[in-house]
Amino acid sequence: MKVLAFFAHPDDETMLAGGTLALLARLGAEVHYLCATRGEGGEAGDPPLCAPQELGALRSEELACAVQALGGASLRFLPYVDPSVGPDNTLYAFMDDPVRLAQELRQVLDELSADVLITHGSSGEYGHPAHRLVYAAARLTAQTWASPQRLWYTVQAAYADAPKPRLLNLDDPAHWVLDVTPLKAEKTAATLCHRTQHALFVRNTSKQLGRPVSVPEVVVTLESLHRAAPPVEDGQPQDALGMLLHRSGRAREEIAAHG
Repeated sequence: MKVLAFFAHPDDETMLAGGTLALLARLGAEVHYLCATRGEGGEAGDPPLCAPQELGALRSEELACAVQALGGASLRFLPYVDPSVGPDNTLYAFMDDPVRLAQELRQVLDELSADVLITHGSSGEYGHPAHRLVYAAARLTAQTWASPQRLWYTVQAAYADAPKPRLLNLDDPAHWVLDVTPLKAEKTAATLCHRTQHALFVRNTSKQLGRPVSVPEVVVTLESLHRAAPPVEDGQPQDALGMLLHRSGRAREEIAAHG
């Protein structure tokens, strides 16, 4: 099985689905990574680990480190620049043409002969415009690419007791909820690769928990997937990815948060 994980920024792959992607690699899938930007507009660390003009190159190295930690087969970047955060922490997309992005995504899927596409969810997790753009491009691509043998899944699907509910895509009910505790070492290693983002990770989780935390403490071990295409009428999808996840023993038997 060949999987393409397509995300907007370095660290999205780890924080949103790192355990799942590491699990698939451990189960024998080829997991390839495509990142739309090099994260040039993000934080550089506290204190900064590089000059602003060096951030894209450093975050590219961080993503390569994370992909290796997660057992990834390859890493590619699209040629888009991540915009800087605006006033009042306003977030922006890296371009405004989902049709063009869909064409670029389809080219990579075809080059890899991918069986599964995994991307951001419909609301962009916490509403990030770049995440939503990736989802929109995937939706366009899926119209002609997805089939019973070629599957599109999205991350951070909705279920009842998620550890970070603010990141859920509430319109994407979870078809699979995975306990990735046995992959915590891989996910933690990938998280540690993203050094420029450690201050951001710790700040957000400390605010959520109301106490100081270390970087390894930001790693969550429950992750979820929604099959976006082909659509699922009822129950857990009976497809190649689903059978692989079921055999892994890491999937919950119940399905949470439908409807």
